Amino acid sequence: MARRRHRLGARRPESLAGADDLLDEIRKTRLTKAGYRERSLELHGLVCAKCARQFSHKDRHLLTVHHKDGNHDNNPPDGSNWENLCVYCHDDEHSRKLLGGYYSDGD
Repeated sequence: MARRRHRLGARRPESLAGADDLLDEIRKTRLTKAGYRERSLELHGLVCAKCARQFSHKDRHLLTVHHKDGNHDNNPPDGSNWENLCVYCHDDEHSRKLLGGYYSDGD
C-alpha cells in the first residue's frame, strides 16, 4: 500500500486546525496577562496596597498583581479588580484563605 505524502502548502488535517486555534488563543491570553501587570503598575504605582512599601524600577519585580475577585480573566482596563501587592503580602493574602479553610473544617 502506498503512503501518502503531505505536500508543502497542502491543506492541514482537521485535527491540526483546532490545535492552531488553541495556540492562537494561548498566545493572545499570554500577551493580555503580561499587559495587565504593566497597566496595573502604571495605574496604581510602585507601592504595595497592603503594607505601603514603595518600590523602585530596580526592584519592581517584587510587586505582583492581585485579582480582588480571584478571577484572573477579569481584567478591566480601569484596574478596578487589581491591587499591587509585594510578594510577601500576596503570599499572606492567599495563605489566610487556606488557613481559614483549614481551621473552619476542623470544627
